Amino acid sequence: MHSNAYTYRFIIILTGIAALLLSLASTSLKARQDFNRALDTKRNVLKAVGEYSQGMKGQDIEKAYKQNITERFVDSSGNISQQETELPLYIYGPGSQPKGFILFVSGKGLWSTVNGFLALQPDCNTVMGITFYEHGETPGLGGEIEKDWFTSQFVGKQIFDKSGKLVSIRIAKGLATRGSLHEVDGISGSTLTGNGLNQFIKQDLEAYSKFLQKQILKLAGKDVADGR
Repeated sequence: MHSNAYTYRFIIILTGIAALLLSLASTSLKARQDFNRALDTKRNVLKAVGEYSQGMKGQDIEKAYKQNITERFVDSSGNISQQETELPLYIYGPGSQPKGFILFVSGKGLWSTVNGFLALQPDCNTVMGITFYEHGETPGLGGEIEKDWFTSQFVGKQIFDKSGKLVSIRIAKGLATRGSLHEVDGISGSTLTGNGLNQFIKQDLEAYSKFLQKQILKLAGKDVADGR
């Protein structure tokens, strides 16, 4: 018959082994989760500029991302920087003549934080594409924000009005005003999700506004220099 001391030692050793195995499993799982999260980010960046197609595997996404996207940041003065800040910037195409700029947008929907990417054409005004991902909105209602029928409405819309004021893109409560360059159809039964998107998209665009204005002025200066 074993003594109490033996029993205690056995329990302690068994507990230690279990803790070690759990720690190793957690570390391994976290690394995999981090990899999948980074891959999902790259997928959505590519999707925003039309460089992602259904069925692309991880290696295809990595290759397309490396070929098309340059990661940078925007500093407090609106300049492009390699120093990490709160404003990530993804440049689509060659640095000398980018085909577009992708901005990170994020905020509260109805039930969850919604992450997304808004891609603008080189004029920094016209929407090239938008994606929403990593959210917990209700499937069939607010969850429709990730569907193509909804996001495709943003393509060709403009974030500045004719006077140069940043007005963002508004999700209507119902159907958008016919011919509007700044409004898209809402999702039936998801007014609060739409309100959340309206708020954080405009707020994040305002955070990038110095950068956007500088790029617009730079483009205008180039046009003048080229005699156009």
